[in-house]
Amino acid sequence: MPTAMDVATGTGWLVLVEGPSDKAALETLARRCGQDLERARVEIVSIGGAHAIGRVLSQLSPDVRVAGLCDEGEVGAFGRALARFGLGPAVTPSELELLGFYVCRPDLEGELIRSLGAAGVVAILEKSGKLSSFRAFQKQPQWQDRPVEDQLRRFFGSSAGKIRHAPLLVEAIDLERVPRPLAALLVHVTGARPASTHKPSDVPSG
Repeated sequence: MPTAMDVATGTGWLVLVEGPSDKAALETLARRCGQDLERARVEIVSIGGAHAIGRVLSQLSPDVRVAGLCDEGEVGAFGRALARFGLGPAVTPSELELLGFYVCRPDLEGELIRSLGAAGVVAILEKSGKLSSFRAFQKQPQWQDRPVEDQLRRFFGSSAGKIRHAPLLVEAIDLERVPRPLAALLVHVTGARPASTHKPSDVPSG
């Protein structure tokens, strides 16, 4: 984990994300969009879960600019931590965005599945050798009647390997359909706009 001294001199933006799959997705998207994060002085850090956000902020120098990405269910944890360290009140996704923190609905996997489409995600699973495991998962009684999108989200969280598949999904997404939270965060910290900040789901509301 970077300390205040690690980031105070060389980093323009410190992007705080919940886990390594979020980090991998953002780094892959930046590369696809032609963004050199090192040259832009942007460092993406996986903080080890949403509830570590307060501890991480407490370790940073006040002059470090922070931004980030979180799941919809963690808006409260991020908002309370940012308010506690004087970065502003934030109790809604819209208020978090004003502070440079963008919200995945309901999470990174949900955003990527919506952008790529269920059929596209299944194709990725076939290429990665996980399709047979997913077909077996679909037959489980508690999941067999659920929408395929829900099945895919649960499968990634339970057995498919989010860290492995997040960059594969981002690689496959049409840049005109990049999930809005990811695209908007990159715009915020690099100043360079990807092909699109389109998000095939509702925009954040207050």
